[in-house]
Amino acid sequence: MVLPDKKEATMLSISSINYSVGKKQILYDVSANFLPGTFNMIMGQNGSGKSSFLKIFSGEINSYSGTVLYNNRPIQSYKKSELAKFRAVMSHQPELSFPLTVEEVVMMGRYPHFDFQPTQNDKKICNEVMSRMQLNNFKERNYLTLSGGEKQRVQYARVLSQIWESKNHFRYLFLDEPLNNLDIAYQQEFLEIATELKTNETILVAVMHDINLAAQFGDQLFFMKDGKMAASGKPSTILSETLIEQIFGVKTTLLKNPVSELPLVVFNKNH
Repeated sequence: MVLPDKKEATMLSISSINYSVGKKQILYDVSANFLPGTFNMIMGQNGSGKSSFLKIFSGEINSYSGTVLYNNRPIQSYKKSELAKFRAVMSHQPELSFPLTVEEVVMMGRYPHFDFQPTQNDKKICNEVMSRMQLNNFKERNYLTLSGGEKQRVQYARVLSQIWESKNHFRYLFLDEPLNNLDIAYQQEFLEIATELKTNETILVAVMHDINLAAQFGDQLFFMKDGKMAASGKPSTILSETLIEQIFGVKTTLLKNPVSELPLVVFNKNH
């Protein structure tokens, strides 16, 4: 098995994606490049095609036209078992129906890395991730008894454990609306932990709804509308009142965040 080599890799490149479900076209000629060492935020209204786009370049959807290249290599050339070693995906509504403990769910992220029994290194990684996610106090609890926010934290720990360790190849972390069911403190914590992984060997992509959090943590913003890529760029240069109204259909006032000096979007009241 050949994993993506850091020395040879340049980016995740997606070109001319068209995707339909039955007679309904969902994506129209969508392209994007995600560079190593960046946190990329995809935004748009519900139904704009954000999650479908993520599912395509993460390998969850295969029935499309266009090209997805991981380091200049077509995604189809990887076996699913290969992809799972360096690409982790947190779905929009991950759920389990089996009475596993929190620790067992987190260990699921390590399944691609061992054959029958987890190694000491696998256990070490899971313990590190659970500690970082503040899960140690209830790691023996039945996952099914947890609240929605607690389950979200456990699922995040699972995907983090999958790519926690770098072994001379790129890592990809894809998050589909990762902040659902989380309070404000944990929303910040989730994104801060993701940025800790933001090195020159990691590509991070998240589908987001909160435009201010996206601007705060994102290096590149990608806006989708009606199944098309409408605009993309750095938060400091791309965000404008006109663009936000075009994408979301709402009027806003753009201020400067006094702490980060990044754009701060304030939604205007309807009169």
